[in-house]
Order: sequence, then C-alpha cells, then structure tokens
Amino acid sequence: MSTLRDAAMNSKAWPFEEARRILKRVGGKTPAKGYVLFETGYGPSGLPHIGTFGEVARTTMIRRAFETICDIPTRLVCFSDDMDGMRKVPENVPMQEMMQENLQRPLTVVPDPFGTHASFGDHNNAMLRRFLDTFGFEYEFISASEFYKSGKFDEILLRAVERYDDVMKVMLASLREERSQTYSIFLPISPTTGRVLYVPIREVNAKDGTITFDDEDGTETTLPVTGGNVKLQWKPDFGARWAGLDVDFEMYGKDHAANTPIYDKICEILGGKRPEHFIYELFLDQNGEKISKSKGNGLTIDEWLTYASTESLSYFMYGKPKTAKRMHFDVIPKAVDEYHQQLRAYATQDEAKRVDNPVWHIHNGNPPESKMVVPFAMLLNLASVASATDKSVLWGFIQQYAPDASPEGNPDLDAAAEFAVRYFNDFVAPTRVFRLPNDQERGAIEDLLARLRVWDGGLDGDALQTMVFAVGKEHGFEPLRDWFKALYEVLLGASEGPRFGGFIALYGIEETVSLIEKGLAGDLAHRAEA
Repeated sequence: MSTLRDAAMNSKAWPFEEARRILKRVGGKTPAKGYVLFETGYGPSGLPHIGTFGEVARTTMIRRAFETICDIPTRLVCFSDDMDGMRKVPENVPMQEMMQENLQRPLTVVPDPFGTHASFGDHNNAMLRRFLDTFGFEYEFISASEFYKSGKFDEILLRAVERYDDVMKVMLASLREERSQTYSIFLPISPTTGRVLYVPIREVNAKDGTITFDDEDGTETTLPVTGGNVKLQWKPDFGARWAGLDVDFEMYGKDHAANTPIYDKICEILGGKRPEHFIYELFLDQNGEKISKSKGNGLTIDEWLTYASTESLSYFMYGKPKTAKRMHFDVIPKAVDEYHQQLRAYATQDEAKRVDNPVWHIHNGNPPESKMVVPFAMLLNLASVASATDKSVLWGFIQQYAPDASPEGNPDLDAAAEFAVRYFNDFVAPTRVFRLPNDQERGAIEDLLARLRVWDGGLDGDALQTMVFAVGKEHGFEPLRDWFKALYEVLLGASEGPRFGGFIALYGIEETVSLIEKGLAGDLAHRAEA
C-alpha cells in the first residue's frame, strides 16, 4: 500500500471519511454492476444556483477521495428532474405571462422564455452543464424526461405498480389527513392538456401496468405507467431513482433530512439498497434566507466567477459542509486569500497533512504552485487608494514591491488584479466612508507620518508593520486593534483592512506619506462627501 493510500485511510478530511463509509458499504469489493455510483440531483424549476454546483463539487471531492483509497471503478450521474411540472413561475425570468400559461406542464414542455433552447427545462439543463463543464467535472447527465420516455425506468415503474400498496403505506404515514384522501404516488400527464395532474387515482392495475383517473375535462382515462405517460411524485421518485440506478451515494440539503427515511424505505420496497447519504447545511443569502431558484436570491455561479477564480469557489464549497453558509459578495476576498494560503502551505507539508489540505481535494491531489505574491485583500485596498480602473495601475505598484513578478510569470496574480479592480469598483467604492481622526488618533497618525518621512528600512513589510505597531502602543491604544481600525477608517474608508505594514510596502513609502497627509487634512473625507 502506498504512502498516499495510508495517509488517505487515516485522514480526518470529510471527503475521506465519506469515502471510507462507501468502501465499507460495498465490502471493499466492486459491486455487481461493475462500479460505485455517485449521484447528484437537480430540479430545473429555475435557473441553477450556486448550491447546485456545490453538490457536484463536493460529491466529486468524495469520489476522488474514494478512488484514492481503492481501485474500484466509479461513475458520477447528475440527474435532472426536468419532467416535473412547473408549479410556479420563477421571478427572475422574462415572459412572465407566457410562463403563467404553462404552469403544471413538464419543464421540458414549457417553452424557453429566453428563446435559446427547445424548452425551459432544456435551457436550465444547458446552464447547469455549462457551469459544471467550466470546472472540469467528469459526470454523466441524465434527463428525467428521457429516462421516463426511453423505457430505462420501466422496470421500476412496473414494480411500483405491483407494490403500490406498500409504497402508499409509507407515504400516507407522512401525510396530513386531508392530503392523504387524494394522494397517489403516480402523477398522470393529461393527454388533453399536457399538464402534470395531481388527481385521485381510480384504479391501479398491476397486471396491465396501468392507472385510471379522471382527466381535467372529467373523462375517465387509463394510461400505462411506462413510456413517459406518468411521473412519480417527487418523494417516491427520489427512492425509485436510487433503486433504478442502484445508487451508492447521494448528498442533499438539510431540507431533505426529514424525508430520508421515506426515500430509504421506498428504495428498499422497490428492490434497491439504500445509498449512503450526506446531508449538508443550506446556503443562505446575505440576509440569512435560504437561497431559492424561484426567487433568484443569493450569489449565482456567474456572479462569483466575475470577481474571483473557479478555485476560490471550490475552496468555499470545501469548508465545513455541515455548517450553514452565507453566499454573498463579501465572502469572496476571504475565500481567495485563504485558498492561496493553503496552496503555499501545501508545498511544505508531508503526505499526511497534504491529504487534509483543502487544495488536495480541489485539485485531485495535484495542486499548482501559488504565484500570488500579493493577497487579494491587499489588491482591493491598493485599487481603492489608487482609484484604479485598470489592472495595469495595480501592476505598477506590484512590480515596485516584487520586481520579479509579471503578468506572464504570475498569471493567478494577474487575474486577481483584474478581479480586484472589478470588485472594488462594483462593491467597495460605493460603500466607502472616510472620517477625520479624533485627537488621540491624529497624534498617532502624525507620529507615523513623521517616522515614514525619515524611513530608511526599504520596502520591508514586516519591519514596517513592527513600526506601525509600536506607534499604536506608544500612543496608548487599548485594544491595539482600535489603532488599526482608525488607520483603515481615516485612510481607506473601511473598518477593516490589510496588514498595514504590508500595505505600505506595496503602495510605497512616498505614496503612503501623501495618503496620510490627505487623510489628516480631511481631503479624503471631503472627497467622499462630494
């Protein structure tokens, strides 16, 4: 056994913990189907949000961890429930009136309001696949519409007819009395209107594999459950899909947790073995509300990638999956800098620590070298004081600080500089609030200014930080963070900021002297008011 496999088998990183559970499930042997199947599910009732991406990213991390601890083949299926009826019109799509007219029709029948695909379901599926392909995920895409209509699901559907009473017993135990009176696990698709119908079923015929119901016009109608004529309700569909595909692992959000026993029982009734589950906490918007496809609240994948790299988003997804995460623009800079901190740490770590490092899981054990010689947060502050509208402005300062750095030799830093300018102008600039210093702060800042005017220590960030620290101590700031907060608010227009000595080294001594003079004179505060 290799050193890597030894380290992986003992790693406390959550992807390896999950991988070991799956290995135990299959008894350390290749299943009869010839592979271990990982699945993620997606409901294309609205534009795919960042949580959908998170499921695929995290499942991929577990899949790669599994492949590290054993030689059993794997597959990853991304299943889209695009045969579901559109229950409500998403708020963030055009042609609202047309969409209203298509309520309850399968998503792959609803016309595409964007006019680019055959249906709304196809449009959302294509968006999801584009996002997943951007990150280089290896997956197989399955459309529920194709799955039902092609006959691939027929065996399970016919088994659901045969075992209808057993499946219904599981479902009825979970329903309110009023709902249970009309509930059926089968949803017929009306031959006359094309809508997915939530109607009582008059008869379930196991011998013929059919159901009988009253269509929307009152006509008694009999349909085979096969061939795309009938869809399973979403909870039975969950368990039936596990049985039909022989799924070994699926993760989903906490909002499904209460239904897990239902999914498991239905899977087993239909002849399957319940998969291993991983329940993650939900993604929230900046107000702490659950991200919703129909509302379109929270960050989109495109929005994140407008301001930061794909790797930073993967890093954000890796951390604490069982803790609720707020997805809003303010988390981006921290994710970028922490990702690069982990890259730098990886280069110095032994095998045991490397497999616990998030970047191992982001890059499947082969992370690149970080060329970010300047933190992203520092670039944002540099963009602020330089009023940068182009990354070339930042490069002028970067190359004074790190003469060997270049856009060609440091492509991650070059991309980050462009992201920083964009992020600063869109989010930081509109919210900056400069203020004048109070008497204690003014005395300390004037002292700092005097020391910088005679500074002969070069652009040594650590030495400069020590000097800034000493000024704060000598002027009686307690706690000392109040001193740094004052510097940020007077000079940068924010309550938080970078390691100030490093910022001086990057921005330059003369430039910082000029900035402090403007701050003391009130020019920055007056400019902000204007």
